[in-house]
Amino acid sequence: MDQQIRALLSRAESVAVVSHIRPDGDAIGSLLGMGLALLHAGKKVQLVLQDGLPQKYDFLPGSEMVQRSIKAPFDTLIVVDCSDLERTGVVLQGQGSPDLVVDHHKTNLAFGRLNYVEPQAVATAAILVEKLPVWGFEVDREVAACLLTGILGDTIGFRTSNMSPQALRIAADLMERGADLPMIYQKTLLSRSIAELRYWGRGLTNINYEDGLLWTTLTLDDRIKAAYPENDDADLINLLSSASDILVVVLFIEQADGKVKVSWRSAEGIDVSQIAFEFGGGGHAAAAGADIIGSLENVVEIVLTKTKSLLGDRKVN
Repeated sequence: MDQQIRALLSRAESVAVVSHIRPDGDAIGSLLGMGLALLHAGKKVQLVLQDGLPQKYDFLPGSEMVQRSIKAPFDTLIVVDCSDLERTGVVLQGQGSPDLVVDHHKTNLAFGRLNYVEPQAVATAAILVEKLPVWGFEVDREVAACLLTGILGDTIGFRTSNMSPQALRIAADLMERGADLPMIYQKTLLSRSIAELRYWGRGLTNINYEDGLLWTTLTLDDRIKAAYPENDDADLINLLSSASDILVVVLFIEQADGKVKVSWRSAEGIDVSQIAFEFGGGGHAAAAGADIIGSLENVVEIVLTKTKSLLGDRKVN
């Protein structure tokens, strides 16, 4: 497949690169890394995120290029860090199948003409570090900074259970290419706005716990009162998953379109991706999500029922 992808990208003159709604660090790092590598090779590039770029990532090279819709003709369409077409939002409606999908989610539906999917990879950005040179593109200082951001985001700073020596070697290679690890770590994982802290506070006051299952909610009213400008959870799920005596964490984020964004995190050996997939979502064994139509109250009820069924008689050690 490497030869097919290399040929595709070699022929490409004008490329649209797209990732998923409510983009996380890996979506953003992969989008910018892929886009800049193509741009530096002389391609015309559009970088598209339906929800735009969260302000905290403005420091990254190429961030000013991100737009909310495709605005010009293109001959090649690439989707990164996305398991199915629906996750891109409305930006690809009527565009047909992507020419190339690069992803690491185990629930990927192979919705592109060419699909490069490595579920064992710690991040889509980690795939691109290894494959961009194989496909004929340079990982320079700017590309390295973006891809390291993606790896840091999906490994929560090198602390997820799928971390490997190879992933650390990849990060070291990116540092040698000029990526500033301490600065990127501080800006993406540690730095918080006052609005984010207020938003977290509202979610933390709603915590419920029962036999190893922890859950909480973030409502539209919470977002307004905290003056939080995005429609995600401000990475609250990662804080919740650091709690002790936890088997599964579920976070419910009310959306303005009549849906609820649900995020699951689980202890090793518990696969929450199967629940997410049943609700039309996807992800990884230990980290998954879905957008579910319904009121917050009803979605909480049906999701907790399914999650408790998955846990069965499991107890916290």
